[in-house]
Amino acid sequence: MSLFITDECINCDVCEPECPNDAIYQGEEIYEINPNLCTQCVGHYDEPQCQQVCPVDCILIDEENPENQEQLMEKYHKIIAAK
Repeated sequence: MSLFITDECINCDVCEPECPNDAIYQGEEIYEINPNLCTQCVGHYDEPQCQQVCPVDCILIDEENPENQEQLMEKYHKIIAAK
């Protein structure tokens, strides 16, 4: 599953540069995650880097975008191929 950022986000800017897929961006009020680009860092790291650096733990699994490890890896390969 991709991740999402809750409204508890404090706009601290630490998550955006950690995303290897450029899935995190500044939304109208808080940072947001593009589910089409989020692989939970599959293909890059063992765990989501944005969750590791978030000081308020506001980055959660997006239950509305269910994906298994295989699907996340497929998405990773598509993103890499498009670059």
